[in-house]
This record gives sequence, C-alpha cells and structure tokens, in this order.
Amino acid sequence: MFTGIIEAVGEIKRVEQQQGDVRLTVSTADLNLSDAQLGDSIAVNGVCLTAIELSAGQFVADVSNETLSATTMANIKAGAPVNLECALQAQTRLGGHMVSGHVDGVGQVVERKADARSVRFTFSMPSELARYVAQKGSICIDGISLTVNTVDDTTFSVNIVPHTLEVTTLGRRQVGDSVNLEVDVIARYLERLMMGDAKSKPPVDYKKLLESSGFVKESKKCVR
Repeated sequence: MFTGIIEAVGEIKRVEQQQGDVRLTVSTADLNLSDAQLGDSIAVNGVCLTAIELSAGQFVADVSNETLSATTMANIKAGAPVNLECALQAQTRLGGHMVSGHVDGVGQVVERKADARSVRFTFSMPSELARYVAQKGSICIDGISLTVNTVDDTTFSVNIVPHTLEVTTLGRRQVGDSVNLEVDVIARYLERLMMGDAKSKPPVDYKKLLESSGFVKESKKCVR
C-alpha cells in the first residue's frame, strides 16, 4: 500500500524487452532506499512494482504483460521522469489516501490552464471508472493522491498547487499526455459489497438498508 505522496522523481534508465514483457531499470534520484530489500514494492508513476535488484541510486523491476496492457508502462521510454514512492509503513503519516498501486485505467490530459499560482487540469477517464470518482473525493494520478474538483461522465478536474507541480511529474504534463488512474479503493470494495454475489445472494436493497439503520423514516400524511 501507498499514500500517494510522492517521495522523489526518478528516471527510467533502461527498458529491456524480456521474452514478451519488460524489465525496467529506474534511477531513484534522492529516494531513500536505505531500508529497502529485494522483493519490496515501489510505486512508479502509480504502478506497484517489485524490486528484483537494488543498488546505489537505482533498482530493477519486471513489468508483466497485464501491467503493460493496463497502464502507461507500455509506452515508457528511457529518459522519462517518473514519480516514486516506497511502500507505506505502519508509522508513516497518511498524508494522501490509501493507494494500492493497482492501476484501474489510463486517462489523458484534455485541458491545462492557469488558476492563480496553481494549474487546473482536466483529465479524460474510461467511462467504466466514472462511477467511482466523486467531487471532493480522492483519485490517484501517476501515483499522486489528488482531490477531485469536478466530475462528469467522461472527465474530471483537479487543481495542482505549486509544490506538487514542482516535486512531481505533473508540472511537465501537457494536453494529450497519458496518465495512470487509480480510483479510491474504498469505492471499489463498497460497490462489490453492496452489489453482492449474484450466485449466492441478491444485491443490497439500499432503501431497506437505510430504513433499518434509522436514516429513513416513513412520512405520515396530514389528515384534517
């Protein structure tokens, strides 16, 4: 698990084709890997990867075909800057939100405009993800925990403050660029719980659930 608070911006040093999938060598810049071990998870642009080699200032990770098909990793090139975050520790401040590093889809920058000292981005998203994105809710873009400003069926907007523009790759993003999207994990699990398993039990009746919990009371007609 991760928090979506970027710790460093690294760089892809090498992209190697490996019998159908890809092996990446990532320069970690000033990311603190002093306590990292082989097999640890590191988020690269929001994609959870497993470190199979660790050395001073870099690590190596394999990227499966599943990950290549579902993220922007399929088009990653040597020299590309990437957002990096080590896995969450129990004592870490949860400054963002709970991020799994399991990307749900790929979006694109459709608008970028100045908003005082900040920048307001509008991103497209796959239509099947729209139901998980809520105004003032959380979303993860290229590994960055952000708050949704507005949302509709196909797009959402976020406001990026100067600090985030400076310490992540978002400051470099332009219209047409692709980004990794991960919706709030709570929304995914909540939907699954509420929908139920069609083979074993019916979906939850929302109205009855609210009534039984005391949130809905039957109104009485006024009789004169």
